Amino acid sequence: MLPDLKALVTLREIVERGGVAEAGRVMGIGQPAVTKRLRALERCYGVELMVRESGRLRLTDAGERVYAFACLVMDHQNELTGDLRQLAAGRDRLRLAVTQSIGEHLLPELLLAFADAHPDYRIDSRVGYSRSIHTRLATGLADLALTEIQPDHPDVLVQRWLDDELVLVCSPRHPMGGCEMLPVAEIVRLQYVLRERESSMRITLDKTLRDIGIADLPIAMEVGSTDTIVEILERGRHASFLPRFAVQGAVDSGGLHKIRIEGLRIMRTLWIARTRANLDNPVAEAFIALLREQAPAWLPTLAKPESRS
Repeated sequence: MLPDLKALVTLREIVERGGVAEAGRVMGIGQPAVTKRLRALERCYGVELMVRESGRLRLTDAGERVYAFACLVMDHQNELTGDLRQLAAGRDRLRLAVTQSIGEHLLPELLLAFADAHPDYRIDSRVGYSRSIHTRLATGLADLALTEIQPDHPDVLVQRWLDDELVLVCSPRHPMGGCEMLPVAEIVRLQYVLRERESSMRITLDKTLRDIGIADLPIAMEVGSTDTIVEILERGRHASFLPRFAVQGAVDSGGLHKIRIEGLRIMRTLWIARTRANLDNPVAEAFIALLREQAPAWLPTLAKPESRS
């Protein structure tokens, strides 16, 4: 049996408002109705979700999990409502999804340039992991995506956008700060700060290293932001593999040192992806044209874009 959405909302309000009476006031219903929804949710899952201790309700272990699920459901519901509202707003908007590294380092300049060139168009952007972005495209919750992993879905068309490379970088103050070339076998001797395993760059890095027989690197920290990793590297104790587009400026200015690896280059492609339903979207067409014009000189665009189903 599926849980009732109102019951999940009620559980969340009880927890976050601090009690049944407070939740009832926020939702505009009486305490008996609040309690009834809570009991219905407990019957649905067959477990006790809340118990009273010292006059206050607290979540059981099972209740903690159901509460986390309720928060997730409501967050997705709010997101879906916003997406549908944007979809109904007309053809002057574009729902854009990008990976975090692209969002941090390439998107701001692109959005500003697009706003200047097309003041009548609006782009609503969201940041996420490549795989969740692919899902948003396939389910119609995004119109266009910039992603670091090629989508593989029959309803998603992809175009090659930019060449990129994952490069090994450290601080000039790092013990390897003067090293120009490192034998590939020596990379396991460094201490790394890397993006989390779900990130696009980490997926690419892990696969590349497995393919050459390196199962694991010595990882001191996993961090969910490329900019934060750069700040940690500047302290001089760690190294990292990061996208060239994210660190080129720091390398050029001397803030970071790039180490070439003998016999290894981790090349990859950045992709433009959209659904078949958005092939005639004028905002998407205008934004794709801008992507071709605004590519950094050191990050060369590929040949004339080709779509692939």
